[in-house]
Amino acid sequence: MARMSSMPFGFPEFRGATRRLILANLIAYFALLVLGFAAASTARIAFGLLSFQPELFLHGYLWQPLTYSFMHVGLLPTLFDLLSLWFLAGFLEGYRDSKWVMSLYAASVLGSAVTAAVIWEVAQRLGHFENVQLYGCMGGIFGMLVAIGVLFGNTEFMMFFVINIKAKYLAIIYALIAFAMVFSKSWIFAFAQLGGGLAGLLFIRYAPRRGVGFAASEWFYGLRNGYYRWKRRRAGRKFEVYMKKQGRTIRLDNRGRPVDDDPNDPGRWN
Repeated sequence: MARMSSMPFGFPEFRGATRRLILANLIAYFALLVLGFAAASTARIAFGLLSFQPELFLHGYLWQPLTYSFMHVGLLPTLFDLLSLWFLAGFLEGYRDSKWVMSLYAASVLGSAVTAAVIWEVAQRLGHFENVQLYGCMGGIFGMLVAIGVLFGNTEFMMFFVINIKAKYLAIIYALIAFAMVFSKSWIFAFAQLGGGLAGLLFIRYAPRRGVGFAASEWFYGLRNGYYRWKRRRAGRKFEVYMKKQGRTIRLDNRGRPVDDDPNDPGRWN
């Protein structure tokens, strides 16, 4: 865990993953706002299709876990979400690259959606029939807050513009608030938010430092190179058999290079 002193209040630089996330959310918000002025019914349909509804998701609306975080309702909640996203993502981007920050945000958002779907399915089986519509990026924000609390726990932030508080305690407070909401009418949303935080924690524990995309490309190239090595070994064995039929002895290593066991052997390959 990094040990840092108090951080003065101020927003980080607007760049990289932070800028892309903020602009994507703003474009979606204003596009839906303009659509609502032009055709309110069409805006409601679009909002319903792009927000996350477990029942629809389980019936084939597979894009919703990727789109619901860009759906926002109300000016003040949207402003709070985007300012929080700017602050947290910008802070992390000062110590990690943009791909890592984007991967963390995506993992947290997907973790919230998966948690909401699982909790909703369990509730349905227990006889609690309730319509759920998840929207906003609070899952991603909470995942980033957990990441900061774990990686930079001793950094102090200004809470409510008055109180200095360490990042690890701030993350714990928000987790306790979300846990308390489990016992309210918003219990599914509370579980979803906790799922986003858990996904963020698992990401920083097990995901590669350079991001999931880099790890996937490394895995692909490793698999491809392993296939090529297998082809070389297979061709080498065939070549050994062929040379043996010609009355010559040759041994190849795993890379297909000749191995000279006995330089004085008259039958060895020259």
